[in-house]
Amino acid sequence: MPIADPIHDVLVFRALMLGDLLCATPALRALRAGLPDARISLVGLPWARELAERLPSVDEFIEFPGWPGLPERTPADAAQRQQFIESLRERQFDLALQLHGSGAIVNALVSSFGARRTAGFNHAEGWTPAADAELFTDWPETGTEVERLLALTDHFQLPRRGLALDFPLHDADREAAAALCRGLGERPLAIVHAGAQLPSRRWPLERFGEVADALAAAGLAVVLTGNADERELVDELAHQLQEPALNLVGSTTLWTLGALVERARVVVCNDTGLSHIAAACGTRSVVVASGGDVARWAPADTRRHTVLWHDVACRPCAHGHCPIGHPCALGVGVAEVRAAALHAAAGMRRPAAGSYARLPVGTAV
Repeated sequence: MPIADPIHDVLVFRALMLGDLLCATPALRALRAGLPDARISLVGLPWARELAERLPSVDEFIEFPGWPGLPERTPADAAQRQQFIESLRERQFDLALQLHGSGAIVNALVSSFGARRTAGFNHAEGWTPAADAELFTDWPETGTEVERLLALTDHFQLPRRGLALDFPLHDADREAAAALCRGLGERPLAIVHAGAQLPSRRWPLERFGEVADALAAAGLAVVLTGNADERELVDELAHQLQEPALNLVGSTTLWTLGALVERARVVVCNDTGLSHIAAACGTRSVVVASGGDVARWAPADTRRHTVLWHDVACRPCAHGHCPIGHPCALGVGVAEVRAAALHAAAGMRRPAAGSYARLPVGTAV
């Protein structure tokens, strides 16, 4: 259904982590294309300010203080949360768009923002405002995250503007990344990123080390990345390596990290935000997906991105630490990841499926 009312001010709620927000950029582009004169404000987690400020589909960033039941940020106290709600109500947005997820938890929250109309996704366990029921559409239970979010803009008959993820880099970012890599010579880069927000999403560190050594032996300059909170993890990986690597843990910004990814020949990582940066930059990647919903989160371009996983009955996992010995991670062998990484570094597609005998389920499609 088309949006019939004049829409001048739109509030979009997507208070999630890096990969989640990158997957929402095609829907934000569709929103901008369909409402070119509207002011679009994004409510997100504090980290997202710097990304929102670069997105052409966003005009304003509003920091989300956290909320009970939403794990991505420790909630502010009740007074601060109430102040946040009142500040949005005073704005009297024409439309509040729940682009956060299925709506099982957040529909009531977004409705409390006081916009003239509220739109989003229906869910059997969620609540939908009766007055705006026609502005809600069922949450898709299948498909990639990008396609699921586009179901809402499709519902409003807003024109799609492609499926690519937006991650705008500037020349200054590239110059800063080049400065970090001085001393590596002309060797192509291979980024190895062993971290992930949840330990349950991490492939074993020693296996990353074996793949990193294989890439270095093949003539690539291995660069280890991670945020400051992952310093101990990445330093341990660097200590395990037989071949030298450039350890940049805690030394990159979001944008210099992106510029490093852009110039790399291959990225090897867990199923985390860096995988989506590689997809946005068009850099070949090999992703080990431990616990996650592969069909939902795997990069769409299977020619450039190889996702390897071991099929277990408890996937997708909601645990921070695996309580049963981490079979989803241990089931992905070094040989599979090493072969895929070396093929990607050579600009080739992954080896034939027969090379993955120890992997019950193959590359994401």
